[in-house]
Amino acid sequence: MNILIVGAGAIGCLVGGKLAAHGQTVTLVGRPRFVEAVQARGLIIQELSATETVHHVRAVASLAAAYAGADNAYDLAVLTVKSYDTAAALTELAAAAKTAGVALPSVVSLQNGVGNEETIGDVLGAQRVIAGTITTPVTVVETGVIRIDKPDHRIGLSSWVADSNQPLLIELTQALEASGFGVRCYPHAQGMKWTKLLMNMMANAACAILDEAPASVFADPALVDMEIAAWREALAVMRQAGIRPVNLGKYPFRVLAPLIRLAPNGLLRPLLRSQVAGARGGKMPSLHIDLHSGKGRSEVDWLNGAVVRLGKQVGLATPVNRALTETVLALTAEPEMRVRWRGEHRRLVAAAAH
Repeated sequence: MNILIVGAGAIGCLVGGKLAAHGQTVTLVGRPRFVEAVQARGLIIQELSATETVHHVRAVASLAAAYAGADNAYDLAVLTVKSYDTAAALTELAAAAKTAGVALPSVVSLQNGVGNEETIGDVLGAQRVIAGTITTPVTVVETGVIRIDKPDHRIGLSSWVADSNQPLLIELTQALEASGFGVRCYPHAQGMKWTKLLMNMMANAACAILDEAPASVFADPALVDMEIAAWREALAVMRQAGIRPVNLGKYPFRVLAPLIRLAPNGLLRPLLRSQVAGARGGKMPSLHIDLHSGKGRSEVDWLNGAVVRLGKQVGLATPVNRALTETVLALTAEPEMRVRWRGEHRRLVAAAAH
């Protein structure tokens, strides 16, 4: 397959690097510094005690450059950019393909959050969209070097429109499996993406607001109860909308969902503390990284904000997710406010209670 990876972050490098190392033709689109590093020494993947250097991967600094040359009819584009960059990436992709005189490829979204597939479908048509999830924790060590924090290579895939893109989905599954990924194809894309949203929500917005690590946040029972309430809101709107959680990777959400809805908080707190410690370790979550690096943009609208939007559609209140969304967006817009929220546990709990 001739595959275009749009976004040379941790996940883009992992998927693109593994595919290229196992015989697929891969082009990675990243920043100029990334391109220089990969061209000079290859793409470096660290896993456990082993280090793999992938030389057979093409790195370019723009989608226009990706479409320059003869080999520009891509079978597939994989989108791994942040959700707030999706619309701009699609505009650039469409312009580059038009200039090159070739058709746009189908697109796989391996992005976090809910809403990217709809945006892609508005440009390409929903039948050419494949939804994807990946549960492998990856860290960018330095430009062109990634570290796989836990060697658990599992990817979920689903046609955004049922039964569309089947030949391409089969070919992609085979290519990923040959590259060392465990792939599961789901019949319902919404269930897969919303289950991943549940995973991404936990210990994310609160860490960004309070400027604290997940372990610190989850040491406070009141904050754990707030996180449980946010999850219960998400599960309630999913249920009202007819979206069922799925078992994703090693996480049995079909069993966990009713437990989270019904079990007393005293039972759930130690379970969730253990889960957060195992899933996140000492790594800061994505919303914290974006907020405190001064990017001026946040994916919270595609996480907690997606719960709020679906709640409005199905007629259910989502006060906890609304408070978390609005607070992260306010701190993103006015960075000088961050210091006023740092460590303010009681203030955040009170805001979420209204």
